[in-house]
Amino acid sequence: MNRKTLVLPAVIGLLAPVLAACGGTDGGSDGGGAIAVGTTDRFIATADAPAPLDPAYAYDVGSWNILRQTVQTLMIQPRGEGEPVPEAAESCTFTDTGNERYVCKLREGLKFADGNPVTAKDVKYSIDRALAIKADSGVSALLSTIDTVEAQGEREVVFHLKTADATFPYKLSTPVAGIVNPADYDKGKLRDGFEVSGSGPYKLEAKVENDEMVSAVFTKNADYKGALTVNNDKAEIRSFKDADAMDAALQNGDIDVMSRTLTPEQIKKLSIDPGENVELIDMPGLEIRYLAFNTDAPGVKDKAVRQAMAQVVNRSELVSKVYGSQAEPLYSLVPATITGHSNSFFNEYGDPSTDKAESLLAKADVTTPVKLTLHYTTDHYGAATKQEFEVLQKQLNASGLFDVTIKGTPWDSFVPAQRKGSYEVWGMGWFPDFPDADNYLAPFLDDDNFLKSPYANSVIRNTLIPASRREPDRGSAATSLTEIQDIVAEDVPVLPLWQGKQYVAARDDITGTAYVLNSSSTLQLWELGRGVSG
Repeated sequence: MNRKTLVLPAVIGLLAPVLAACGGTDGGSDGGGAIAVGTTDRFIATADAPAPLDPAYAYDVGSWNILRQTVQTLMIQPRGEGEPVPEAAESCTFTDTGNERYVCKLREGLKFADGNPVTAKDVKYSIDRALAIKADSGVSALLSTIDTVEAQGEREVVFHLKTADATFPYKLSTPVAGIVNPADYDKGKLRDGFEVSGSGPYKLEAKVENDEMVSAVFTKNADYKGALTVNNDKAEIRSFKDADAMDAALQNGDIDVMSRTLTPEQIKKLSIDPGENVELIDMPGLEIRYLAFNTDAPGVKDKAVRQAMAQVVNRSELVSKVYGSQAEPLYSLVPATITGHSNSFFNEYGDPSTDKAESLLAKADVTTPVKLTLHYTTDHYGAATKQEFEVLQKQLNASGLFDVTIKGTPWDSFVPAQRKGSYEVWGMGWFPDFPDADNYLAPFLDDDNFLKSPYANSVIRNTLIPASRREPDRGSAATSLTEIQDIVAEDVPVLPLWQGKQYVAARDDITGTAYVLNSSSTLQLWELGRGVSG
């Protein structure tokens, strides 16, 4: 039968304290074999990135989708929304009033997938290793407030922080803080390839062709001890060359769930007529898209050029032409649904205006038209990315102030080039590591930021970010957070464009789809089960 679109309201987050870490409530089973989830993400080991699944390196939503299933963290993000809850830990808490000493006690009986016990020393090893390697992906910056890690006995871990960090429990829920088996991970070197050794709910078997993982098969870990209820014995993430091939596999019953990235056209079609025994699940999303700038590059080094671009870009037109109701214009790095959001870019620039942009460039003695190339990735954020950049190109060139060309590059080449500073302007997306305003600001603006941006504002780094982290009540951090966003709007090291919803499509005998994505858009395969078709 045809199923209507299932829309999950944002109010689901209000249930999080009740539902957190309770496992699947749909009562699904695994009677039909492995539950297959399709994705257009690609998992490639290259000379520049030979260790795509090492927790000390991985820093994109695709690789985190693998690690979430296999590597345990002390804390975990709950269903819906809310503060993180213990996972590998039995309990975690700040033990001082200054939020600088954080103590976790491990659950009894934790084991790695090879049967060896997990101890406090293993946690210390894993954290110290990520910090020591300091991979060029920038993921270790999530742990930058750690001063030292102390193992007390077999089960107690003490984190001594350099400065107060109310967001630290969230950071311990991210894969970079995952507990790895010291027998398989060298302390000073990344682990190449696609093997993962952890204590999570699943064991991983990677199917690899030509240095690319085309399928990740997850088998339930019988030794798993944690907060999660695992509703299936086997699951699989299968990589497809494009969204059309993934859609055909779902409609044919070759896969059970279709995840990222669906095209806008597919979402529109599925919302009207999802097909036989298929449903579209529509959830609130925290994904953002933006343009980033190498502020040392000649074409955009002058702040006036970046400001003029911010003044010309028409977000409403961009969203309307490319994404429709699936996205909303964004006027800050922080999404409108996150505590601490401010419409700083709209406050600074108002509606798009060529005259105002021309005035900005004239005052700075910038010769027009400014020649720029906007770079985007062809295969990571979906097929609509090219259309998005065509609209941006048309908007900027129509002003007469810019002469813009666009260039698309596959993800495995795009990322190394971006990190080496090869691009002046490039487009990226951000799926939050955790749902807090700090995670939309510090990763872009702090020291060792993941963009490798040369932009450095001492007030943001030395005063405002630390001040915001001192506030356990995140609403009380609004003053510092707003000031950061206002500075970003003035200096434009990044240019926010839009925020989007998240979608999955699934066969209607699959249960648990309401929770298969967490608030950071990463997969929770343990929630899925196989039930009776409606």
